[in-house]
Amino acid sequence: MVRAGSRCHAGQVPPTLLIVDDHAGFRAFARAMLESEGFEVVGEAVDAAGAVVECRRLEPDLVLLDVILPDGDGFDVCEQLTECGSLPRVVILTSSRDAEAYADRLASTSARGFLPKEQLTGAALLALGGAR
Repeated sequence: MVRAGSRCHAGQVPPTLLIVDDHAGFRAFARAMLESEGFEVVGEAVDAAGAVVECRRLEPDLVLLDVILPDGDGFDVCEQLTECGSLPRVVILTSSRDAEAYADRLASTSARGFLPKEQLTGAALLALGGAR
């Protein structure tokens, strides 16, 4: 269901989204902002193991995945997520380094791109996550 005031266009189904980050405050912020921009946040996970479980269970269109998780590395998780029933589009997040610090790893992964947390918007997410 598209809520009144959402930024999705008429007749357009909002993308489903799984947010993976170990900081509850960031997850709450990202959920509120992205839902207000028309995304359907179907779940959240706090660690690598939870990301894989929730991805398989929920089959989201997009996964917003923190690069540093308590039990694993976001790039490794990204590769595990490629084993999900329907391949989600993954965008890697971080607050501690810029994209260039991860350029080599990003080039060798199935992630669609990298987004600093402070630059997260619905438009930026869609620009990187794009269509299937």
